[in-house]
Amino acid sequence: MEILAAIAIVFVLLTLFFMGRTVRCTRHGRILRASGSCISCIASLAIAAVALLLIFSYASYQRLTAETVISKIEFRQTGPQAFRARLMIDGQQDRLFELRGDEWQMDARVISWKPPATILGLDPIYQLERLSGRFSDIENERTELRTVHALSESQRIDVWAVARRMPVLLPGVDAYYGTATYVPMADGARFEVSLTRDALVARPLNDAAREALGDWESVAP
Repeated sequence: MEILAAIAIVFVLLTLFFMGRTVRCTRHGRILRASGSCISCIASLAIAAVALLLIFSYASYQRLTAETVISKIEFRQTGPQAFRARLMIDGQQDRLFELRGDEWQMDARVISWKPPATILGLDPIYQLERLSGRFSDIENERTELRTVHALSESQRIDVWAVARRMPVLLPGVDAYYGTATYVPMADGARFEVSLTRDALVARPLNDAAREALGDWESVAP
């Protein structure tokens, strides 16, 4: 992070320097020098903008080191194929979500780094994105009301979104979703959700969760 901040500061100063030089050269009729300074100004501004984008996103995401426990989730059945999910994240207030169906899924955005960004020494980062329910019966899935809840507020400046839509602008950023599959919901079931470098893993914490999973010891939700 310190390296990114230093890069941002240096190139912001360079941007201001070349901007002032462009103005001075233009006033004195030195068009060729003004053009060169203008190009340098734009290049410096672009690098500063990328550095600031990375700083902002790195601060708003969570660091991912090895396998990380990111949440616990508990279900209470409120009706036929209807559940109330209690999402518990350390350092945050518990949140309640209404889910319909037989199974649940959690998605996360993950950012890892590849050359040339690896020289910055940054850890992979993640942000929980959504929690959803699903009906195991295909016909119900087509006709019944689906439930999907956002777990993070949308951001105007997000390196993950930029890297997904315009990867050529951020060649050192690898943005992807944590591997997701669906897990059965059951009354009283409680799960621990961990995130590895490429997958979300749900592990049962009580008998209700173990019975819901059957023979599965752990699954990627």
